[in-house]
Amino acid sequence: MNKLLSGAVAAFGLAASAALAADEVTLQLKWVTQAQFAGYYVAKDKGFYEEEGLDVTILPGGPDIAPTQVIAGGGADVTVEWMPAALAAREKGLPLVNIAQPFKSSGMMLTCWKDAGIAAPDDLKNRTLGVWFFGNEFPFMSWMSQLGINTDGKSESGVEVLKQGFNVDPLLQRQADCISTMTYNEYWQVIDAGVTPEELVTFKYEDQGVATLEDGLYVLEENLSDAAFTDKMERFVRASMKGWKYAEEHPDEAAEIVLENDATGAQTEEHQKRMMGEIAKLTAGSNGALDPADFNRTVETLLAGGSDPVITKQPDGAWTHQITDAALN
Repeated sequence: MNKLLSGAVAAFGLAASAALAADEVTLQLKWVTQAQFAGYYVAKDKGFYEEEGLDVTILPGGPDIAPTQVIAGGGADVTVEWMPAALAAREKGLPLVNIAQPFKSSGMMLTCWKDAGIAAPDDLKNRTLGVWFFGNEFPFMSWMSQLGINTDGKSESGVEVLKQGFNVDPLLQRQADCISTMTYNEYWQVIDAGVTPEELVTFKYEDQGVATLEDGLYVLEENLSDAAFTDKMERFVRASMKGWKYAEEHPDEAAEIVLENDATGAQTEEHQKRMMGEIAKLTAGSNGALDPADFNRTVETLLAGGSDPVITKQPDGAWTHQITDAALN
């Protein structure tokens, strides 16, 4: 064997052993491939995971996929989830723990027709409001409870709650006066349908003081006592936050990377670039470590959910700085 060939074989062997040595991590997303999850796709595309010795598989979510069920069944090591759903699952016996919080702010809001005479939260009484369920209704229920508005039906002191699907049709078809939207997604679907911003009134949950934490990273508590697992998660969080900060600084490039990973071909460049611009506002201000004050606000909002709160007691052990302290310092 000549020197050139033997050198090539040796190099190939080294590359193969390096590939074999990479630790595998499976991430379950909360929803379909879109700029909401750009940081993870950027980290993979830019080699940030590879630099940390990780081989990361990113599993898209969807309307028929419950991230909590996937991780409970061993289908993922770590999942992206909203804190209300994670805390509800924890109280019901699935010991999820927040190990990092890339999203600092909530993107949830209520979007209403201005011509319905809605200008302030008090004007929501006696209306039909579209609300997402499956755990996403809890901030809304807490907000209504704090306003002293019941959710039993239209009345001078109540509202009709319409179970909203994953589209904006109830607003466009005037079946509801307001619907649930995210700043980065459904709001723009309304605009794309030909509605002008001037025709709408929006109430951001952040502004109403009832925002709950979204898009945190969660693992099963039992795994945090495994040194090999925590080592993997430290590297995963470090690379993921590098991906998120890159996405914030290069939103258009991040959106293009997301589009390259969209196997369905359903996403458009315009929508993803706009979404990434809005997502960057929500991740800004977070280095990945959970702010205990944000956690406490989330818990207070959930406990104030009226007669049917998402959680019934103060959660214990629901988050940790164990991973971010090691990953980010």
